[in-house]
Amino acid sequence: MSDSQIRNIALIGHGGAGKTSLAEAMLFNGGSIPKQGKVTDGNTVSDFTQEEIERGISVSLSCSYLVWQGVKINVVDVPGFYDFEGEFQEALRAVGSAVLVSDACGYVAVGAEKAIKYCLKRHVPLMIFVNGIDKENADYVKTVEAFRAMFGRKIATMHAPIIRDKKMQGYVSVISGKAYEFVPSGREEIPVPKEMEEDVKALKDSLIEAAAETSDEFLEKFDRDGGWLSNDDIIVGIRQGLASGDTIPILGGSATQNIGVINLLNEIAEIMPAPEARRPVGATMCDTGEKIEVLCDANQPFAGQIFKTTVDPFAGKLNFIRVFTGSVKAGDVVYNTTKDREEKIGALYYLKGKKQEPTDELKAGEIGAIGKLSVTGTGDTLSSPKRKIIFKEIKMPAANYAKAIRAVKSEEDDKVFQGLGKLNEEDVSFIVDKNAETGETVIRGVGETQLDVICQKLKNKYGCAAVLSDPAIAYKETITRKAEAEGKHKKQSGGAGQFGVVNIRFEAGAADGIFEFVDETVGGSVPKQFIPAVEKGLREAIKQGPLAGYPVVNLKCTLFDGKYHPVDSKEVAFVSAAKLSFDEAMQKAAPVILEPIYLYEISVPSDNLGDVLGDVSKRRGRVLGMESEGEYQKVSAEIPLAEMTEYAMDLRSMTQARGSYVGEFVRLETVPFEIQEKIVKAK
Repeated sequence: MSDSQIRNIALIGHGGAGKTSLAEAMLFNGGSIPKQGKVTDGNTVSDFTQEEIERGISVSLSCSYLVWQGVKINVVDVPGFYDFEGEFQEALRAVGSAVLVSDACGYVAVGAEKAIKYCLKRHVPLMIFVNGIDKENADYVKTVEAFRAMFGRKIATMHAPIIRDKKMQGYVSVISGKAYEFVPSGREEIPVPKEMEEDVKALKDSLIEAAAETSDEFLEKFDRDGGWLSNDDIIVGIRQGLASGDTIPILGGSATQNIGVINLLNEIAEIMPAPEARRPVGATMCDTGEKIEVLCDANQPFAGQIFKTTVDPFAGKLNFIRVFTGSVKAGDVVYNTTKDREEKIGALYYLKGKKQEPTDELKAGEIGAIGKLSVTGTGDTLSSPKRKIIFKEIKMPAANYAKAIRAVKSEEDDKVFQGLGKLNEEDVSFIVDKNAETGETVIRGVGETQLDVICQKLKNKYGCAAVLSDPAIAYKETITRKAEAEGKHKKQSGGAGQFGVVNIRFEAGAADGIFEFVDETVGGSVPKQFIPAVEKGLREAIKQGPLAGYPVVNLKCTLFDGKYHPVDSKEVAFVSAAKLSFDEAMQKAAPVILEPIYLYEISVPSDNLGDVLGDVSKRRGRVLGMESEGEYQKVSAEIPLAEMTEYAMDLRSMTQARGSYVGEFVRLETVPFEIQEKIVKAK
């Protein structure tokens, strides 16, 4: 099948809008499945993992396909929940076109708004399917009006709704002028209701104007022929507007009742651009470093990008690939330009949910999968050794939501961490690392649900249970006064004794900000061979401060005097003496606890600015500045890390998931006394 007979479509939108149900109806109408499954029954093609069935939501993208009017339509069902934005990014790299699924609720949901703005910014061809027109309180007309109020003339009404009993019962095709009523088998042609004739004419005039604006040729024809274009011209114009992102056709139906789905398939096959008509993808020539743009082209050497990986404990690894140029066959030797390694292609598949259909070849424009590659993972580029290129990386959302993770059973720690490694191959949007300061293993993701699902997968797929908790804050301790103390270690037990005395001055101001040792002894009060032992004892002592046992930092220690015994003095005695001096001095040096302060850049809609600023203040934050960025405001603020544990979720709540932020460590700062008391008591 040539790339002109392929359409690659992502189903995107707000969670719960019915994307999985729509995918099911599309596959059923295309004859890919014998019966339409239901999300509530847990038997859909797209949602097949145990976690998805139990939760009733999609948690990872799923690929399937159907053939409609001689056109192969690859359907990528994308999770709508915010925590799985990484899946959205991967899907959009693979497909290049999208259908936004919206509930017929009378307004534009936040997830729909964000998805549309993403597509418009990147010129992704987009259609809107208003789903659930059969539901109680559904309002198709009001929903369309809400989209038009937000996105203006870009919204192109292809179908005028036939409304009876406040429900959409059918439609009039604005282009053909034919009317249809929805029936269980699909649709049935009926006469155009007389009361709709004027409205349909007005909508067609609007479509003609929109089509005319897509090219100089059509605009000239529009002016010459008195504001008229043929139906074929309108279709070509809408197709051009779709490809440029200037036109967003909208239509309605019900996925679960299989109403309006055939119309959607017709429009996808008719006006959605084929892969070769899409914008190029950015890449780099490996040999020269030259930046290039890659169009879908069957005549170029092979190049494709892995956009998703799944790992089955029994079946092994499966890499989902979008082929951009050339073709790849089983047995080919290709080059992984991301990892700088050769790979031999094993089995190739077309995907239908959890099922794989073997194929001998994947061609330009196609979506498929490769089995059991050795080093290849999500985001990697595979290309012909004759033309080594590397595609732009797939950008993942910020992993700001952090939790400490550990095995419920300590003996299963290794099993949990191995499982996390496998799951990280499937979901590259979360990060696992060891906090060197606290000793905890920390997992960072987009949100709470994502991390909960990861723990659920650990148990379901790898048979080990993990528990999440708030990560420990890497507090430090320091002193605020200068203090001197003598440390004396004397031990006599019948035989050789131990003796060492040191006099040390402690003060803030280490050269490296952590620890500085200075020897100012004179006259051999402490012999040179024992000086390193004094420093060793201090370095061991600062690992636990006097208040809550946190490491002591910014400490300058000056050894200025001491005593020794020519027989009993030993290294161990001076190590102990140094520790005793430290313990005594800390009590006199007014120790305090320090906490990490981070600089945060918080981007929020202007309407939410007041709430966000108030919240920053409640978190003991200091606003450093604000900068306008269109409809958004960027707030710069310094906030203690201890106050930001749940900020990813709190900001989502305050801004209806429109806000985002990034942060970086800037310095340590003294904890307020009342908070210091709580920290000490907690230890």
